[in-house]
Parts: sequence; C-alpha cells; structure tokens
Amino acid sequence: MNWFTAIVTYLTLWWIVLFCVLPFGARSQLDDGAIAEGTDPGAPAFPNIKKKIIWTTLITFVVWGILAFVIASGWISLARPLGKYGPS
Repeated sequence: MNWFTAIVTYLTLWWIVLFCVLPFGARSQLDDGAIAEGTDPGAPAFPNIKKKIIWTTLITFVVWGILAFVIASGWISLARPLGKYGPS
C-alpha cells in the first residue's frame, strides 16, 4: 500500500467510524426537558463532539493499523481483491 492509498483509506475509515460513534451517549433535548426555541426536539442537548472526535481518531487508528497489516502481509491484495478466483 503506497502512502496515498494509506491516507485515503484512513480518512474513509475515519468518517465511517465517526458516523458510528456519533449516537453514543446522545440525549435529545426532549429527553432532558430543555428544548431550545427554534430547534428540533430530537436535536442533541449536548453533542460532546470533541470527545467523539478523539474516540473516532483512536478507534480508526486501531482499525486502520489492523487493515494496513493485513494488506502489507499479503493476505488481502488491493490489486486482486478476489484472489485467484477473480478475473485475471
């Protein structure tokens, strides 16, 4: 895997993990009973985005490290993702 592929893979994984992490610990304004005027009652009362970005970065680093190891070891090939069963 070259450096460009590594960066693109990391950024793609980062966004996927972010969207998986965003709902964790989210409480709506309706749940808290403090609905700000002009907002949707289902909007988060306190999104805690800084903490979620830190967790996203850590989780992505681990997942990307495992994926990079598997690709570098040759278990999965980006050139032939289906292995010997794919088209030549």
